[in-house]
Amino acid sequence: MRVYPDQLKKHLQPLPQICLLFGDDLWLVENSKQQLITAAKKQGFDERVQLTQETSFNWQDLIQEWQSMSLFASRRIIELTLPNGKPGTEGAKAFQTILSQANPDIILIVQGPKAGLEQTNSKWFKSLDSIGLYIPCATPEGKQFERWLDGRIMHYKLTVHHDAKAMMFNLFEGNLLAAEQAMQMLQLVSPNSNITPEQLTHYFEDQSRFSVFQLTDAILLNHQKQAQHMLAQLQSEGTAMPILMWAVFKEITLLLNLKLAQSQGEQLNKLWGQYRIWDKRKPLYQAALSRLELHHLEHMLALASSLELNLKQYGAEDWIGMSHLCILFDPRAHNRLAHIELN
Repeated sequence: MRVYPDQLKKHLQPLPQICLLFGDDLWLVENSKQQLITAAKKQGFDERVQLTQETSFNWQDLIQEWQSMSLFASRRIIELTLPNGKPGTEGAKAFQTILSQANPDIILIVQGPKAGLEQTNSKWFKSLDSIGLYIPCATPEGKQFERWLDGRIMHYKLTVHHDAKAMMFNLFEGNLLAAEQAMQMLQLVSPNSNITPEQLTHYFEDQSRFSVFQLTDAILLNHQKQAQHMLAQLQSEGTAMPILMWAVFKEITLLLNLKLAQSQGEQLNKLWGQYRIWDKRKPLYQAALSRLELHHLEHMLALASSLELNLKQYGAEDWIGMSHLCILFDPRAHNRLAHIELN
C-alpha cells in the first residue's frame, strides 16, 4: 500500500512486516526510516540487522537471517539497502522465498533510490507491497512543500509571520534538510516570539553589510545608484538569491495589486490596512505608484517570474537579470531595456 511520508504516523500501529522505503530525498528517507524503527522498537523489535546489496552480496544471507532465531531478542528488524533499487533475478527469488515462510518476529525494511515504473510494476515489488507499505520519498514541491513546511513549523511550535513563511518557502524549497536545520535553530533562538522576515535575514544573512530590505527601500524610492551598489555588495557577500528574489518579487506583486485597485477606483487610504502597509512605508509605495504605470509593473513581473523560474529549475543565479529588474523601477529604463529576453 502506498503511503506518503506525511501520512506515515497513521500506519504504524501495528507496523506491517514489509516496509519499502524508496526515494532520493535524504531528509524524508531518514525521517521515515526513524519513524519505522522507533515504532518497531515500541512493538518489541529490539535487534537490528543491516544488509547491503553490494558486489559480493549473497542473497542467502537474507534468507538465513529471516529463518534464524535471534540470539539477543525475540523480534528483529532487517534493514536491506538496494543501492540500485533492483534486486535482480536472484534477489527476486529470495523475496519470494521469505514471503512463503511466515515469520512474525521479523520486520523487513527495504531501502533504495527513487523507484520508477519498472520497479513498481515488477512482480517482486508488487508482492512485497501487497502485504506492506510503500513509502515514496520524493522532495515535495509547490503546495506540497508548503504543507510540509507548515507541518514542521507546527512540530517545532514556532510562530512565523506569513511574510517570513513565504521567505522560508523561497529559501528552502528543494532542500528539506536545510529547512529542518533552520527551524531547529529558530526553536532555540526564538521559541516564543513571532518570527519576522527581518529576523530571518538577521539569522541567515547577519554578515551582510546591506540587507535585502535596504535594497527594496532604495528601489521603491528609485535611488538607482545606491540600489546597484547594494546589489553588488549583497552578491559579493554571498547573499542567497532566493531571499533576494522573494523580497523584490514581493514588492512588484504588491505594487501591481495596488495599481490594479487604483485603476478600479479604490483609494489608497483603504488599501494600506488590507495589505498591512505600515505608516512609515506608505511614502515608499506612493513614490513608486506615482511614477510606474500598470504596463511597467506587468513587464517587471514577467521578468521577475522568468528569473525565478530559471533559479528554481536550473539553479541559475542571474545577477545581471536582477540588476536589470532593479533598474526597471525607473520607468525611463523600460524603453532602454526593452530588448531583455523574458524566457
